[in-house]
Amino acid sequence: MPVLTRRALLAGLAVTPLAGCVMNDEPPVFDPIDYGPRVDNGFNLPAVPIEEVPAGLRRQVVPFELEYEPGHIVIDPDQRSLYLVLRRGYALRYGIAVGREGLGWHGEAVVYNKAQWPPWTPTANMIERDPGLAEYADGQPGGPSNPLGARALYLRTLATQSDEGIRIHGTPSWQSIGRAASSGCFRMINQEVIDLYDRVEIGTRVSVI
Repeated sequence: MPVLTRRALLAGLAVTPLAGCVMNDEPPVFDPIDYGPRVDNGFNLPAVPIEEVPAGLRRQVVPFELEYEPGHIVIDPDQRSLYLVLRRGYALRYGIAVGREGLGWHGEAVVYNKAQWPPWTPTANMIERDPGLAEYADGQPGGPSNPLGARALYLRTLATQSDEGIRIHGTPSWQSIGRAASSGCFRMINQEVIDLYDRVEIGTRVSVI
């Protein structure tokens, strides 16, 4: 199926209410996410005022008819959406922030590493764009103020079989969800990236369409 067709279909699914669908099976049900404060691996994870996040950017089960295997991650930057494909024609959709203009990436990748409260090291290009990041040239330890947030999934692109710096990760800047705000990675609300992290295995395929 051509990429433009896939995008158009995802755009349609993003606004289709479950109540209006005719499915052979009821949609799967998941425990709600607690967006309140908590201690996670020794770090204080701040609360997110989820009522301030648009409803369409919160985790939810949505119809999903694209031909991907369950467990596949499909990212549609235009819709600011990440889909974790489920069985029976549904997916878990999460709102994301995407790369700023000129910094986006599209293609096929695989999750080759996962980390909790990962350290972050800005690339040379990031430091060139924002010299203030030079203080972290040797790395910033993981923690609540770290740009990678509470969890990170590290991607190896299939085209080059290398780590090109693309991540799915949390962020302390939950207000950026739904925007083109990152340096090319895919940001998620910390509480939601923890939820995704626990559902994703090493070797998971990722398609950015």
